[in-house]
Amino acid sequence: MQHLIASGALAAGSVVPSVRDLARDLQVNPATVSKAYQRLTDAGILAVRRGEGTYVASTPPILTLDERRRKLEHGAVRYAGMAVTLGASEAEAVDTLEAAWRSLQDGGAE
Repeated sequence: MQHLIASGALAAGSVVPSVRDLARDLQVNPATVSKAYQRLTDAGILAVRRGEGTYVASTPPILTLDERRRKLEHGAVRYAGMAVTLGASEAEAVDTLEAAWRSLQDGGAE
């Protein structure tokens, strides 16, 4: 969901699928989708409108510099760990990250 929002595939204010519909489409337990939606809502990425549904928040959450750095470091450690586990070189991991960055900047065109 975060990738779809970051890439522009889900614009601010867009409706997101219902918990039931997304769970059916992904073939997962609805409680799993509900928990993910709750976390995204708590993070300010999604907004719930009573009686209307769940939408992409109209404005992205504002993070302090420290919060953003902490989240980036956490993601970087996870990504680096996966790259090492797969046997990728540092150069390959950096090239892949740069390609993903460009893809998001281009609106997911890659």
